[in-house]
Amino acid sequence: MTEPRARAARHKGQLNFEPEIRDMLFAFGDDKYPLDETVRILDEITTDFVIETSHIASKAAEYSGRTKLKIDDFKFAIRGDEILTGRVRELLAIDKELKESRKQFDTGEGRVGLERGGRRKKEDKVEEKEEAKAENSKPTQDEGLGEEDDE
Repeated sequence: MTEPRARAARHKGQLNFEPEIRDMLFAFGDDKYPLDETVRILDEITTDFVIETSHIASKAAEYSGRTKLKIDDFKFAIRGDEILTGRVRELLAIDKELKESRKQFDTGEGRVGLERGGRRKKEDKVEEKEEAKAENSKPTQDEGLGEEDDE
């Protein structure tokens, strides 16, 4: 990485990826309960990698005149690591494929009367108000629809 950075004091001693690291260690053949020191060191390495990569990506976005990070900024930050770049490309391709698959099965159920952004059409609002008025004006059985009171 470009420059060594001290971990922020608020993150010191805090494990950000503990359950994931424990599971990965076990999946790769370590003991079911790995040493706490091993988990702590791997968590520190992982956290530092995420912080450094995010810092480089934010510099790339800043250089491009943007304040928000894009995927391309992270691709730029990891461009030197061929294995990591290949894995990112693979995961992005899978993500794109999953989104396309979801679109094919999207039936729009549960979105009756809703448009983009969750807003309703004006006509739908007017129709709902008219239906509500019509329902409120109907007499109910309690109000007496020809039934006789037994007193």
